[in-house]
Amino acid sequence: MKQRAVVLFASIVLVFGFSLSEARDDAAQPMVLFEFADNETSRWSIVNDGVMGGRSQGYGQIVDGIMRFEGTLVTRGGGFTSVRTGFQTDLSSYDGLELRVRGNGRRFEVEINDAQRYRWRPVSRRVGFETTEDWRTVRVPFSGLRSTVFGRSVSVPAIDLASVRQIGFYILDGIDGPFWLEVDRVQAYRDE
Repeated sequence: MKQRAVVLFASIVLVFGFSLSEARDDAAQPMVLFEFADNETSRWSIVNDGVMGGRSQGYGQIVDGIMRFEGTLVTRGGGFTSVRTGFQTDLSSYDGLELRVRGNGRRFEVEINDAQRYRWRPVSRRVGFETTEDWRTVRVPFSGLRSTVFGRSVSVPAIDLASVRQIGFYILDGIDGPFWLEVDRVQAYRDE
């Protein structure tokens, strides 16, 4: 009887141990947000600095599972262009975004918004990343997000990651000229 109890207990521990291990492995898995199917193009929109009197031009398209954002940045009168999409999700159990990207060597920024406002204006939460012409995986931690309104830092509560409403990519590196960025995948990651 005692031996059966020990075997039963060992079996329970073994099964429970595997369940915990599998649960931990699942919890550590990234959450894929975008893999850019060709039919997603209509969900992404361009916002150029023309809203501020600028002359920058950005264009976006999704082809063969890659989002390409390209154009020309003109710093006089504005100096930014972006591609973004409305996207509601809860990222509160993640530590940042992992991007598989390549570009023409310029610095881009990823933006995550939670609909926070400063006075009556929307708060932008962005963090920068560098590009090379080779594909690379870039991690951008949520702790690195800067809160700004029209490029000026503002003191507001931390981002509400449970209420993400928009994700986008910006170029506003202060350099006139052509740019391109390709994004293969965007996923949320957890630090182990």
